[in-house]
Amino acid sequence: MREIDLLIEAGWVVPVEPHAQVLLDHAVAIDGGRIVELLPIAEARLRYAPRERVCRPKGALLPGLVNVHTHNPMTLMRGLADDLPLMTWLNEHVWPVEGAVMGREFVGCGVELAVVEMLRGGTTTCNENYFFPDAAAATYRRMGFRATVGLPVIDFPTAWAKNDDEYFDRALELHDALRGDALISTAFVPHAPYTVKDSSFERIRLLADQMGLVVHCHVHETAQEIEDSLKQYGQRPLARLQRLGLVNSQLLAIHMTQLTPAEIELCAANGVSIGHCPESNLKLASGFCPIEALRRAGANIALGTDGCASNNDLDMFGEMRTAALLAKGVAMDAAALDAPNALRMATLGSARAMGLEDTIGSIEPGKAADLIVVDLDQPESQPFYNLISQLVYAGARQQVSDVWIQGRRRLAERQLVDVDLVGLMARVDEWRQRIAAIPRSH
Repeated sequence: MREIDLLIEAGWVVPVEPHAQVLLDHAVAIDGGRIVELLPIAEARLRYAPRERVCRPKGALLPGLVNVHTHNPMTLMRGLADDLPLMTWLNEHVWPVEGAVMGREFVGCGVELAVVEMLRGGTTTCNENYFFPDAAAATYRRMGFRATVGLPVIDFPTAWAKNDDEYFDRALELHDALRGDALISTAFVPHAPYTVKDSSFERIRLLADQMGLVVHCHVHETAQEIEDSLKQYGQRPLARLQRLGLVNSQLLAIHMTQLTPAEIELCAANGVSIGHCPESNLKLASGFCPIEALRRAGANIALGTDGCASNNDLDMFGEMRTAALLAKGVAMDAAALDAPNALRMATLGSARAMGLEDTIGSIEPGKAADLIVVDLDQPESQPFYNLISQLVYAGARQQVSDVWIQGRRRLAERQLVDVDLVGLMARVDEWRQRIAAIPRSH
């Protein structure tokens, strides 16, 4: 018998790849933080001698959920400015508050609060888009959480960088510092076409090509963005990005609520990944991403929550359900974005959008052991006839009982591992008091 670190046995396993497959009474063998084999429990008990065995006969074992678009330090701004359109929300509330508090301590505390929320909800990886990515990376690493941290580029000075050259110098410095990290990777995050000039986009394209990095950008978020681009550049934002050489398989375009049929085909033909944030789009009344049309065209679709200042949570189970329901309404087709595809968006689709599909997103030998268990022994989950449909349409983050990242336990029977929750909540309250005292427009 082969000695291994861990054997997880479950009543059901949903590997995501092969698509829509559900395996009964299977186990996942894990060693050195990697998946060794997925096989029936009876065979696993004959083949492996685990140092630890976890049995969940009433649980479903899934790959950890992957949140493709977050601004996690903004978790400290949850509910700060609700029920406002995007530009009012940004200009009169979010940016003034950020100007007053942004720094390493703010970022570190916000990320720590977000990690706790994500772990308790079955998310094991996020794609971070915020300033002070060095502080975010340090916090993610300390908490044993997998993240891609964005290297920000924007046309105005912030507490992170005062000019174009400094944004790029700091980006390259952090990328080099994180090279080879087991949990933390990097991507370029130019904020949006309306806040980044052509010369910066051209520089990003050159560097992203050289470094093999994803370009993670808000694109076609609102109708106003399209109008302003037509006035300023004489073309729509996506056409401008295409002119600058950025419409390719490294582009992760977030929101994409304003798309023509030709733009859908352009994205699919060029391998663009679409980061869908349905709840944030609904809350800010930004519009509807035609996610089923994109999927049918062959584009890679991924799922994110956006930040807590515009969602207001990091609940990927809720996001899956909203995405599936909204896709049906937008397409006027009850078969649009079925449950297996919604789950795929939240796992392998997001992993692919982040360039991590060889590491995470499905339960396959050789991949990192980023896994979650969903407890199905609850009245809200019974009876069920189709497991994946049950997870997407009736599943809740409160049912997540166990979480592993790189084979390391982060949530054990709903209890966080190695987290000082009392200390964290005290620091969060200090930030609440400080932020509430900042003058804003009303």
